[in-house]
Amino acid sequence: MSKTINPYGRDLITVETEFCGRKLSLEVNRVGFRTSASVLVRYGDTVVLGTAMVSPNVVQGMDYFPLSIDYEEKFYAAGKISGSRFIKREGRPSDDAILIGRLIDRPIRPLWPKGYRHEVQGVATVLSMDPAFRPDMVAMIAMSTAFMLTGAPFDGPVAGVRVGMNDKGEYQVFMTPEELNEGKLDLVVAGTKDAIMMVEAGAREASEEDIVGALEFAQTAIKPAVELQQQLVKKVGVTPQEYELLKPEPAIQEKVDAWLEGKLGAALRAPYPERNALVRTLHDQMHDEFVAEIGEDDYKDVRNHYAEAFELAIHKDVRKGIVEENIRPDGRKLDEIRPLSSEVGFLPRAHGSSLFTRGVTQGMNIVTLAPLSYAQLVDTMEVRDGERRYMHHYNAPGYTVGEVRRLGSPGRREIGHGYLAERALLPVLPSEADFPYAIRSVTEIMSQNGSTSMAATCSSCLALMDAGVPLKAPVSGIAMGLMVDGDKTYVLSDIADAEDFAGDMDFKVTGTSQGITALQMDMKVHGLPVATLKQALEQAKGGRAFILEHMLTTLAEPRKELSPYAPHVEAIQINPDKIREIIGKGGETIQKITAETGTEIDIKDDGTVMIASPDKAKIEAAKQWIADIVEEPEVGKIYRDKPVVSVMDFGAFVQIMPGKDGLVHVSEMKDERVNKPSDVVKEGDKVTVKLLAIDERGRLQLSMKAAAKELNEKS
Repeated sequence: MSKTINPYGRDLITVETEFCGRKLSLEVNRVGFRTSASVLVRYGDTVVLGTAMVSPNVVQGMDYFPLSIDYEEKFYAAGKISGSRFIKREGRPSDDAILIGRLIDRPIRPLWPKGYRHEVQGVATVLSMDPAFRPDMVAMIAMSTAFMLTGAPFDGPVAGVRVGMNDKGEYQVFMTPEELNEGKLDLVVAGTKDAIMMVEAGAREASEEDIVGALEFAQTAIKPAVELQQQLVKKVGVTPQEYELLKPEPAIQEKVDAWLEGKLGAALRAPYPERNALVRTLHDQMHDEFVAEIGEDDYKDVRNHYAEAFELAIHKDVRKGIVEENIRPDGRKLDEIRPLSSEVGFLPRAHGSSLFTRGVTQGMNIVTLAPLSYAQLVDTMEVRDGERRYMHHYNAPGYTVGEVRRLGSPGRREIGHGYLAERALLPVLPSEADFPYAIRSVTEIMSQNGSTSMAATCSSCLALMDAGVPLKAPVSGIAMGLMVDGDKTYVLSDIADAEDFAGDMDFKVTGTSQGITALQMDMKVHGLPVATLKQALEQAKGGRAFILEHMLTTLAEPRKELSPYAPHVEAIQINPDKIREIIGKGGETIQKITAETGTEIDIKDDGTVMIASPDKAKIEAAKQWIADIVEEPEVGKIYRDKPVVSVMDFGAFVQIMPGKDGLVHVSEMKDERVNKPSDVVKEGDKVTVKLLAIDERGRLQLSMKAAAKELNEKS
């Protein structure tokens, strides 16, 4: 193989190390010549290209860090062509790709300096995928490495691992997707060499001890990947980038702080939404006074600086109240939860509905049930022809935060929040065998002021129970916050927006009374030790229990009956060899059954037949029809009122079940002699017959007189 020629005359640089049982290598100068930085990361047969672009200029007038990170799935990486009949090219990223992009973004974003306003773009592209493990953590390493190589002020590197638990209760990384799906734990941990930056988990009622053990295990596991990135940066000889930070000028901050003197602290402490209104009024008054002082034209150029200084002052005041007085912006104690209320069944035609309110945050949830044929087909780089039986969708329009926004398709935040709530409920859903339904749960956020994903979780659980979905256990969720002051930490239960913006960490945890089902932690500082996270998990356990107790006062258990508007689904098992007979030539038979009975029928390869209809009588009719088709003729059985399909000189053919005709010989029609079969029966007549025998060729021998004799004896 010929060597790739680098147009800039740079030699290939490669570093490698042993990482969680496989060789991890990082290589630069083979591809991506015009990027700010690019790196090829290889792990097993997985190859990910990480590219980074950093603008040399500051984006003026920007009040946030313009960082975007995308994860690109390529079907060719898995040796696949999309299963879509019409579109074969990769287009809009799948929900999985969006979620992985967010997963990579979350530990990286906090490691850039505040006030950095250079535009930054990162793209992780999977070029080859080893099916033995998911490629997302390799992509995270690729993205971190690329940013380190740009020379921009990224305070990494970071690395991540996906931790599972085997059947012996041991922690493992880079398990197969099948092992993760079947195991108790699927937990992603990302961090720097010394601290954890991000955690996300799905679990089957894992204990707090299980989670803490996994965090400690992961923190050790990621170190070789972090050290390897540092080794590559040193070997390449990265030149630090010149940059400037856009922060409020000290003079502006001093003026704003002076103006706010005496207007913060206790003066702003009030329950939401009163507090929000007080802050908004104070914000407007400040601008009005400085416009009058400076002049409208001159103030336009510095208005954003004054606004940012105001926000910083508010955040400092929130922290001060918590650290010095142990009191929160709305007057709550650190472990106090906002007022709760909830109701169910308030939408008359919905299969299940709920309204869950916590403080100013409110989530409405609507559950719809359908036959399993309505499950969503999933076709991604990692999965082909998979089915998603339970779907949770989350919507939060502009009016929920008091803003005017154009309506559009869900963004990354909406997809992420919906996925977290979906993951929270998945472990407690009944199996398909016990509850053969596709389930769509839609959370319509009505009002936001902190942790709408947990409102989505609680409202979804209530609506599922209202719909009669037999959950294994009810699930509640809570959002926690953290503030660090020197060596002391302050854990906050049920955080609102003001505490989220001013805090150092926020995390959401969901679970049953027995354990955790989902977890999401994001740090806003440069990582935290496991001991701090353990403290937060323990406090969250009490908060979850408090919220769950409230939920159960609204609805203690799933309803025993489905809504009259929900389809009823019943499952029967048939011999898989009989599936073709039910479907019929070109689908003729099954179409006839569904048309005449008014049901929907779904057949699985294992012979499971699911019949759906709001009318149970129609389900019974379809079940009987299918039973007749798949029934095997039974010697000695009497078949009543079966049609004569043809009359011959030697006897008549009678259909005892669909596709099964047998001969009643002229000698088997009556006890007395019959000269002509047509003297006894004609085509279309209904007769009762007994199956006497099945010959070696499968032909059925029927008797009318034997059936009559047996019935007379029984009567």
